[in-house]
Amino acid sequence: MEINLPDVLAEVQAVFDRYEQALVTNDVAVLDELFWNSPHTLRYGVGENLYGYEAIAAFRAARPAQGLARELLRTVITTYGRDVATANVEFRREGSTRTGRQSQTWLRTPAGWRVVAAHVSLMPA
Repeated sequence: MEINLPDVLAEVQAVFDRYEQALVTNDVAVLDELFWNSPHTLRYGVGENLYGYEAIAAFRAARPAQGLARELLRTVITTYGRDVATANVEFRREGSTRTGRQSQTWLRTPAGWRVVAAHVSLMPA
């Protein structure tokens, strides 16, 4: 298996950047687009466990749009072959001293790269 093929890494970096921009601007349509539309998709959040695309989309639609700005402290994207990747981030929200962690598993689908699993957590202050 080839790790971090330059062209694949560039593709995943671009879609990750698109996701990050949508996240901090609360562009729900793009966030919904970038999650795999499947009952197998999951997202564990700081205070919620979401199973399936429908639950994730419902959460996004109801989430407040304030306080979403954040600084990325460290980002590690790794690709495995041509069709699977992970993106792991440490971040800090504006005005907070807590470090957050986000992990995503990305899969190349016929519709493009999609998040198939995600996890967000906060470390103690």
